Amino acid sequence: MDRKSSLDDAKSEAEFDEFADDYDTALNKGLSLTGESKDYFAEGRMRWLKGRLERRGFVPDQALDFGCGTGGSTRWFFDILGSKALSGIDPSEESLEVARREHSGYPATFRLPEENGDPGTCDLAFCNGVFHHIPIADRAAAVDSVFRSLRPGGIFAFWENNAWNPATRYVMSRVPFDRDAILLFPHGARALLRDGGFEILGTDYLFVFPRGLAAFRRFEPMLCKLPLGGQYLVLARKPGV
Repeated sequence: MDRKSSLDDAKSEAEFDEFADDYDTALNKGLSLTGESKDYFAEGRMRWLKGRLERRGFVPDQALDFGCGTGGSTRWFFDILGSKALSGIDPSEESLEVARREHSGYPATFRLPEENGDPGTCDLAFCNGVFHHIPIADRAAAVDSVFRSLRPGGIFAFWENNAWNPATRYVMSRVPFDRDAILLFPHGARALLRDGGFEILGTDYLFVFPRGLAAFRRFEPMLCKLPLGGQYLVLARKPGV
């Protein structure tokens, strides 16, 4: 991987520093309209991803959280996916300090992009809501960074907020660090990943029903191919063994 990762170019190092200590509060304020906290969505993403990986007999021992922020997904890599080691990278040193402090009990390292480890060693790369903060001109370079971090046959779980969903847009308008984000439509995300050398394995949409309609959530697996959910997952694979 290029020692100065494009993630540094994607977000200024100070952009999220000011939110590091209050990140959860700001995010939960926006998500309160759904009736759920950030942990509900973090766990839901990982449980859905686990199902997709298990269908392929894929075990992600070494994982990368690209744009890890304060480490909100960390515990789920271990508790749900069963990963053995996690590398989280982010350009916000203040956010990394929070991640180190709050997740010290896990076999995880949190580093700046230029401190990232050897390329071609990760089984799974993961990002959630990162690319809508990356300037459009820098997104291809960010994909290339992820591509080079993966071993041949490694998988990239690309989670983004669904631009087709008006409720998602409204929730983002209530979150200070999301208000000016440039969303990616799913077809644009797939094209971006293909252009970066990935094979597209599939696209799923998740989080259709808010807590007030939780009784209908059992139908969400049947709706996962319709662009209704608040987020979508593009699962992609680096060609190779």
